[in-house]
Amino acid sequence: MDTNNKITFPKFVDFNIPYLQKDFVGFKEALAFKESQGKYTVVNTLGYLGKYQFGRTTLHRLNIYNTQGFLKNPELQEKAFVALCKVNKWILRKDIRRSVGKTINGIKITESGILAAAHLSGAGNVKKFLRSNGSVRFSDAYGSTIQSYLKKFAGYDLSNIEAEKNATA
Repeated sequence: MDTNNKITFPKFVDFNIPYLQKDFVGFKEALAFKESQGKYTVVNTLGYLGKYQFGRTTLHRLNIYNTQGFLKNPELQEKAFVALCKVNKWILRKDIRRSVGKTINGIKITESGILAAAHLSGAGNVKKFLRSNGSVRFSDAYGSTIQSYLKKFAGYDLSNIEAEKNATA
């Protein structure tokens, strides 16, 4: 945005990909595309479910126990994603405060990168990565790393997501 509060757009847009702004909607859609190509009914080879590829234990934390019902309910999946972002923001609140703006292993740390990395690996693994200044690393069974998510999902404005310890869908 410029100083006149006009919305500005990029000079070049590759019309084969959707254009998303760097807000929460852009963040969740970019993450969903990385996780499942944005498809609500996907179950991967490890049993992760839905548009955002939730594990069963994460769903249980959000008080969701019916996985077949979850796969058939886009609204519940969207609510679950928001709830998980709130919980992760609460768990990582001190690390967000300490780490945003730092550079670790050549990657500028942002709040959205931290929350995306927590979606990938869990908040505990992100804490270990940040508190070790990047020496304790994590990659999932498919080879995705905390570092790659910190970089790919950096710079989204997630200020509208409130940290909430016990958020549920």
